[in-house]
Formats: sequence, C-alpha cells, structure tokens
Amino acid sequence: MVMSAHAGQTGRPAPPVGPYVETTTGPVPTSDLGFTLMHEHIFVLSEGVAANFPSVWDEETKKKEAVEVLRRLKERGVSTLVDLTVLGNGRDVPLVEQVASESGLRVIVATGLYTYDELPYYFQTRSIEHMVDLFVQDIAEGIQGTSVKAAILKCATDRPGVTPGVEKVLRAVARAHRRTGVPITTHTDARSQQGLAQQDIFESEAVDLSRVVIGHSGDTDDLEYLRKLLERGSYIGMDRFGLDIYLPTDKRVATIARLCEMGYADRMVLSQDANVYIDWFRPDILQRLGANWSHFHILDDVLPALRQAGVSEEQVRLMTVENPRRIFKEVGGY
Repeated sequence: MVMSAHAGQTGRPAPPVGPYVETTTGPVPTSDLGFTLMHEHIFVLSEGVAANFPSVWDEETKKKEAVEVLRRLKERGVSTLVDLTVLGNGRDVPLVEQVASESGLRVIVATGLYTYDELPYYFQTRSIEHMVDLFVQDIAEGIQGTSVKAAILKCATDRPGVTPGVEKVLRAVARAHRRTGVPITTHTDARSQQGLAQQDIFESEAVDLSRVVIGHSGDTDDLEYLRKLLERGSYIGMDRFGLDIYLPTDKRVATIARLCEMGYADRMVLSQDANVYIDWFRPDILQRLGANWSHFHILDDVLPALRQAGVSEEQVRLMTVENPRRIFKEVGGY
C-alpha cells in the first residue's frame, strides 16, 4: 500500500517492509497482529442522536470504560481488535483513535455502510461509483479528518435480503475492494442464508471470494449451508459468541468443532460482535440478549470449550492468529 501525502505530513510512521495493515496508530506488519478478534465494536450509536440530544451520551465516561476494556483485553493476550463500526453504526474514528492509544491495544477500523434496506438519502440519488470513491478515500487518505486509514470494507444483508439499497452497497464495497485490495467482511442473517447471495454479487463483480469473510455464520449450525460458503472459498465469521438469542454457545462450539474435524479450521475466524456501549437498546433489553455477550466471552468460556470439544491448539491458533493475518496480508495497491 502507498501512504498518501496527507498521511505522511501527520508524522505517522512509514509503511514497514513486507505485508502490512493500517491501524489507528499507523501501519504494522501483518506478522505482528497476534491474537485477533475479527468482528467487534467499541461504540455503536444511532446516527445523529447524540449530536442533537447531547444529554443521552456521556462521552468521557464511556471513553474511560472503553479504555479499561481494551486494556484488559491486551493484558489477557489479545493483540488486535477489528472494529467494524461504519456509517449506520455511528462511527467515530477520532474517539476510537483516542481509546486505542490510551489502552495500548491495536485497533483496525473499517469503511463501508451498514443498512438492511434503504440507503441514507445522500446515497439514494448518487451513483455506486461515488460511494466507491468515498470508501477508497477512507482507505487511501484517512477517515473523518484523521490520518487513520480503513483496512477492511463492511456491508450487510439481513432478512429483507438483497434490496436495491443493499445491492448498491455490496457492489460499491466490491469495487472499492478491487481498487484497493483491502478485504471485505459482512453482516448476514445466517438463518435465511444471506451469505450465499452476498457471494453471488461479489462474484459477479469479479471479487476473489477468498478475500471475503461472511460474517455471523456462527448463528447457525446448518453444516450444509456453511460448507457451501466455505467451498466457494470465503472465510466464515463465527463471530457472535454470547448472543445466545440466535444460537447458544454450546451449539456454536459444536459446529466449529465439527468443521475443524472436516478440515475447515483454516477458513474460520472467531469473535463476539460485542461492544463497550450500544445505544440501540434499553438496558433491560440488553440483558435479555445474552448474559455472556462481552469482549471476554471467547477468552473466558469459548476457547476452553473448544479445547474440551477436541479442537487442537494448532486449530485454535489458525482461527485466532493465522487466519486474520492471512486475511490482511494480501493487500494490493491503489
């Protein structure tokens, strides 16, 4: 990848020799990523609410909480967290940059657009290529006035399926990927097998499906569906541990163990889709979503359960260290 003149003027480090990935603190060798949580969030906010009603958002308190969570993750052996918060999730990269810096945990950020159906009005009357240009700007120059560059593209398809708005985002993400080489990761509704539709669109845009992570695949134990995704070359995100409302942890663990037995450990990544703070739900609703839904569930419960289920240390390392490194390793220029 090539650092832009704008980024160089900020004093951020020059790219290392060999494969590297952009983080909130600048480019680092992919070999240094270590134990990586591939689908997480720090803050998830409703777009525009806090700006219009400041009383609903105590930024300083939430920032301190986030710094503490990330610091504890680092102490527990997590090296990198991929924050997949984009437009539609209330992305605030300047704030995330501060949290990452104070915590010492390496954070990778994303660009893209999160919607299940309609686009924001701005994009409804503009072309796919205009959207592509904005995503590429985030990757090449920096996000929200910072020199922090996105290193992964995010899009979503849920139960409404590939609506016109969703299709526009998927195609924009695919074209931004082809221009920059950064990988793609997705949100899906696994029960309605939306990952297959995403693969169809990406394939029609000449995307190498091995550069795609089909997210939230761990919400189902339908091995036939998961094998279809894997056989087309994509990684699958077993990345909602703790959200038992979709699938209990024991079934998630059993599914991964079976896929490891079938030889797919090198195509899975683990995560929780957790957050330090989300304003989408009242506290009582959050409690019902899952008592174990946190950034620590994999460390505390999932890895021991996987080992108990027969998953080897080599397979654990593949899913938590080697696969994330490979996902970010094959980055082209722009």
